[in-house]
Amino acid sequence: MPHIGIGMDSCVTPLRHGGLSLVQTTDFFYPLVDDPYMMGKIACANVISDLYAMGVTECDNMLMLLAISQKMTDRERDVVIPLMIRGFKDCAEEAGTSVNGGQTVLNPWVTVGGVATTVCQSNEFIMPDNAVVGDVLVLTKPLGTQVAVNAYQWLEQPDRWNRIKLVVSEDDVRKAYQRAMFSMARLNRMASRLMHKYNAHGATDVTGFGLLGHANNLARIQKNEVGFVIHNLPVIAKMAAVSKACGNMFGLLQGHSAETSGGLLVALPREQAAAFCKDIEKQEGYQSWIIGIVEKGTRTARIIDKPRVIEVPAKEKEGELW
Repeated sequence: MPHIGIGMDSCVTPLRHGGLSLVQTTDFFYPLVDDPYMMGKIACANVISDLYAMGVTECDNMLMLLAISQKMTDRERDVVIPLMIRGFKDCAEEAGTSVNGGQTVLNPWVTVGGVATTVCQSNEFIMPDNAVVGDVLVLTKPLGTQVAVNAYQWLEQPDRWNRIKLVVSEDDVRKAYQRAMFSMARLNRMASRLMHKYNAHGATDVTGFGLLGHANNLARIQKNEVGFVIHNLPVIAKMAAVSKACGNMFGLLQGHSAETSGGLLVALPREQAAAFCKDIEKQEGYQSWIIGIVEKGTRTARIIDKPRVIEVPAKEKEGELW
């Protein structure tokens, strides 16, 4: 029975009950959007995403971890916290699971996260270490969430705003923030389901270590002597320009910018990848992108010197986010 410990998205532990494994993950972080309900959804989507990265589409149970700030007034707490809990719960229900426990503490700052657990048979998960030379790399959500969230906060900070207002309008920033927020709250469940259909050779999700950090993580554990080369970077519209305007402070085009609840990075057979992307778009209405290749290598990942930046969406539609 396969076994995964620390280092990849979820731990996989063979159980003493015949043929079953426990797949489990935990995650928590600080609020990054100003809507508590959406924050709850993002936190839940982020936790469960690590199961989806393993090709596990059914979650048996979730726990919620919540730290409530001592600095909140009673009124703030009574408004904000129930909304956050409801967002988490609603997202869990969207994922076909439920929250049956957890822990709440008082803390200097708000923290939100949880635990996702599944017991499954070995055909229900996809080990992440089977990439072969000739595979391609697909990404299922655009990059740039950290840049979008920060740019939005800078609308209130004149010295910061002055640095980026030459490349973006206030409206651009608000729209990017909305896009980031809804992207982060979207589940990777469909992508996970389609990994089985299109014979994925392994995946990870792109979160706090940025695209390159997670690509390197995935490359490092491969069975074969392969390397990942990334050529294309799909980025939330205008965020590449913002990143450049602030002196590359986020390292977005180098793959260092942290993402929250990002897409799955999936190694797929070359002949299956386009169909995988098309299928996600058909089922969910969201784009995916072939962003790189698997070649012979030393189990590392790199982004080419001048990657092609794909603005997402390519053109604005009045009244629509994507």
